[in-house]
Amino acid sequence: MKPVNLNQFRKKKARAEKTARADANALKFGRSKADKARNATEAENAARRLDGHRRDDE
Repeated sequence: MKPVNLNQFRKKKARAEKTARADANALKFGRSKADKARNATEAENAARRLDGHRRDDE
């Protein structure tokens, strides 16, 4: 029987848990590059539309 290094086992388990938590957060909070670009474009259009409705006498 081969001896087991408990420190390596503990660190391997911690890494796996951290990776699992990161993957869950990526699904929960992450946005793709396309989503970010679409939101930026929508914000630009909204600002342009708002400026277009601004009155000149103010």
